[in-house]
Amino acid sequence: MTSPLTLTLPDEAATRALAARAARLSRPGDAILLDGPLGAGKSSFARAFLRAASGDAGLEVPSPTFTLVQSYDLPVGPAHHMDLYRLDGPAALTELGWEEAREGIVLVEWPDRLGPLTPADALRITLLPAGSEEARRVTLAGWDARRLEAFAAA
Repeated sequence: MTSPLTLTLPDEAATRALAARAARLSRPGDAILLDGPLGAGKSSFARAFLRAASGDAGLEVPSPTFTLVQSYDLPVGPAHHMDLYRLDGPAALTELGWEEAREGIVLVEWPDRLGPLTPADALRITLLPAGSEEARRVTLAGWDARRLEAFAAA
């Protein structure tokens, strides 16, 4: 297991840049777990990731808070943005098409709801407020060392 890396992102532009790097390095079968408190930037990261992966900076990326899942056809393959905040636990994931979604890229907000379905090889991104309104402290863990270092590199 690779040691986690911690970064401080000074503003939303730095968060978008990190999301774009994640998009370049991601491939079908990857799970990206976005953790952190309300308002930490999980949806903003996912939105920037999907826009970068699609090659469309204006791509409409609604929050899946109420729909629970938003799906996208990206050049690399399908991606699914899931917000599990309102789920009681992993039992409801079957209805959301978790197994099918795992064939593409999944971005999961509130990944603690996955329970035993949490992919062991997932990229875990923890976002926390850090000083100013836009600054974030980000911890990255879960990918192999080479991929994680490429992701964290500025």
